[in-house]
Amino acid sequence: METTKKPCSIRLNKDDNVSVILDGVTKGTTIDKSNITTHDDIPSGHKVAMRPIRSGEPIRKYGQIIGFASQDIKPGAHVHVHNCAMGDFDRDYAYASDIPITNFIPAEKKRTFKGFRRPNGQVGTRNYLAVLTSVNCSASVARFITEKVEQSGILDNYPNIDGIVAITHSTGCGMSGDGEGYGNLSRTLWGYAGHPNLAGALMVGLGCEVFQIPQFMEINGLRESDTFRVMTIQETGGTRMTVDQGVEWIKEMLPHTSKAEREPICASEIVLALQCGGSDGYSGITANPALGYAVDLLVAQGGTGILSETPEIYGAEHLLTRRAVSREVGEKLIERIKWWESYTARTGNKMDNNPSPGNKLGGLTTILEKSLGASAKGGTSALKGVYQYGEKITERGFVFMDSPGYDPCSVTGQVASGANIVCFTTGRGSVFGYKPAPSIKLSTNTKMYQRMKDDMDINCGSIIDGSSTVEAKGEEIFEYILSIASGQKSKSESLGMGGCEFIPWQIGAVM
Repeated sequence: METTKKPCSIRLNKDDNVSVILDGVTKGTTIDKSNITTHDDIPSGHKVAMRPIRSGEPIRKYGQIIGFASQDIKPGAHVHVHNCAMGDFDRDYAYASDIPITNFIPAEKKRTFKGFRRPNGQVGTRNYLAVLTSVNCSASVARFITEKVEQSGILDNYPNIDGIVAITHSTGCGMSGDGEGYGNLSRTLWGYAGHPNLAGALMVGLGCEVFQIPQFMEINGLRESDTFRVMTIQETGGTRMTVDQGVEWIKEMLPHTSKAEREPICASEIVLALQCGGSDGYSGITANPALGYAVDLLVAQGGTGILSETPEIYGAEHLLTRRAVSREVGEKLIERIKWWESYTARTGNKMDNNPSPGNKLGGLTTILEKSLGASAKGGTSALKGVYQYGEKITERGFVFMDSPGYDPCSVTGQVASGANIVCFTTGRGSVFGYKPAPSIKLSTNTKMYQRMKDDMDINCGSIIDGSSTVEAKGEEIFEYILSIASGQKSKSESLGMGGCEFIPWQIGAVM
């Protein structure tokens, strides 16, 4: 019986002048049915030239420009950082010129999950207690409180409480009392203080910091209650007294917070944070488009997907502006792109500082290539809104929130904006978790999935292996999202990860 030989490469678009090597090949390998043989050993996920490319000529992948040849490139040559470089070129933003139409699922056919309906109408996927901090100076005390509560065993009496987590950070003082950095921190802490995955919260400050708790509460209309308390170390009497008082207040919260019970809730209440980290040459071919398909399914249910990491859509922003529901929304996105160009310039950096060394080892050459693959996480639905870091998401559907590409910092903003679950694609292997929002890890390739099974939830490498499709894997991801939202533990949750990843985006001078 004749067997079909598995191709060694894939050409993603007819206009591409490179193909992606599926499994590493040695020098002299013939590229599938072509007359082209490789001039070098080429690793998995890396690119091979499929025709002559002159110096200065655009290099295309996904049908888009990912860089420019820095020297003449022969067919069969390995295309990477040694012969492909960044370059400026005009992008046609074509605002709102191609707005997709979503076929929404009728109300009677919408899917459900078992979540926590809060008194204010918001919906959580977890039921955590949190000890928030206004400043780094109260971080140790916050950890002492959570450790003492955990060691007491009292949480065992409240099985529908998922746990207690200290939300600590490295800022809150040595900063300006207004401006971008202060605004980021204020929005972030406000988003956590009222986050639907928290049943109750205690906020602890030092007392003399720039970020003042009373001012924060007044601006955001927060009041103390049975499930929200505030304190400062200086006013309470120092470390021991603050810890003891904090533990007592947490104990008082428990009967109130434990009343929450899971109930059937429409999938439209899922707010999904979209992330990628440790990306490789497969990311834009397998896990990211599969996640994008799942996002389209969620949007059709009336749910929300949040794409972020502004430096990692750089070079793909023109594809998003075309999908914007209005010119205004598209221009808000470009405004953030221009801010980032200015931000990197004034700090002595450049947008192409990304990809990371690990990304490059995995086959990604420029930020343009990385961005084109990363943006696939957002699916194909209309772009409904563009938000600042940690700003409350008010639109349902596919939206964008401005953030750095640094994963924990980006997720921190997304959760502050209202995300109640996270999907995280990775090719190199990222061991990421996030409390209080469960994180689902999607592997881009089978080898890494098999090597890191304890950390990876779903293997999207089967798309390349030929045993699945983007659509089938997207369906699998969507069903898994519903399961995790209903209380099933993700791999990172089973490992106990997620307590150290709260990193608000700090902008401005440290004084």
